[in-house]
Amino acid sequence: MRRIRRRLVHLLIVLIAVTFLSFVVIDLLPGDAAVVVAGDNATPAQVAQVRADLGLDRPMLVRYVDWLGGVVTGDLGRSFRTGQPVTEALAQRIPVTFELTIIAQVLALLVAVPLAVYSAYRPGRFVDRTSMTIGFGAAAMPQFVFGMVLIVLFAGGLTSILPATGYTSFFTDPLDNIRTIILPCLTLMIAEAAVYRQLLRSDMISTLQEDYILMARSKGLGPRTILLRHALRPSSFSLITLSGVNIGRLLGGTVIVETLFAIPGLGQMIVQAVFNRDYMLLQGGLLFVAVAYVVINMIIDLLYLVLDPRVRRDA
Repeated sequence: MRRIRRRLVHLLIVLIAVTFLSFVVIDLLPGDAAVVVAGDNATPAQVAQVRADLGLDRPMLVRYVDWLGGVVTGDLGRSFRTGQPVTEALAQRIPVTFELTIIAQVLALLVAVPLAVYSAYRPGRFVDRTSMTIGFGAAAMPQFVFGMVLIVLFAGGLTSILPATGYTSFFTDPLDNIRTIILPCLTLMIAEAAVYRQLLRSDMISTLQEDYILMARSKGLGPRTILLRHALRPSSFSLITLSGVNIGRLLGGTVIVETLFAIPGLGQMIVQAVFNRDYMLLQGGLLFVAVAYVVINMIIDLLYLVLDPRVRRDA
């Protein structure tokens, strides 16, 4: 509970800092949101009227305090461009990006963990060298390049078994939802799996040199028991930390993949809001990303308490 209280205070400080700094940066961006909303052919009087209607004629600090007061009551404002409530826009976009992120992370862990465990048990063998070579190549390849390769292979190039673009909600058509997210998820997971595999392999090799592992071997425990029960858990701290940070990063940073596959997610929305000078929509997206980062890191801290009794004792 003490850790949770500290994290909640940290959450509040981070949210205030992130939202205020983003408000300042957005206010310094070149261009005028009133001109974008009013249109290129609008007269100066019309632009001034739009600026007054949107509240952009008020000082930045006043606008920030008003926005923050709305956040406390659950009102994130409305889009300058469409008039849609920001909460409604986020409710439409977040589940799409969340689905892509979680599935990509699960696939990356399902591939990386078995490879890392076996590579640590048999370092320098064929599986270790092959997975390392493929992993380095995958990590070095930009996401959009790998995505285009997948499109050529499975969506209209060599074969046409999967759609190249578009997204179908799981609640609309579960089967079509799976077909539309396979390629984006594979594009996101390939580099993540390579990094996870290398990180866990290195940590497990170090753990296998510890004295308690030698004690377990001297007691006659089998390799599977030693690897999975005694070596994997203490070696997974760095992996859990990195995977948690990556989830927070992907929730706001999947714009390349979402654009390539025409996925209406949160990253695409944030970039469009920047180009459209849609400050309210942009602030809502940044607020969610900041909350996601801090909450995920708080969950990681709690997982540490579960994985290692020493952390519980120190807490």
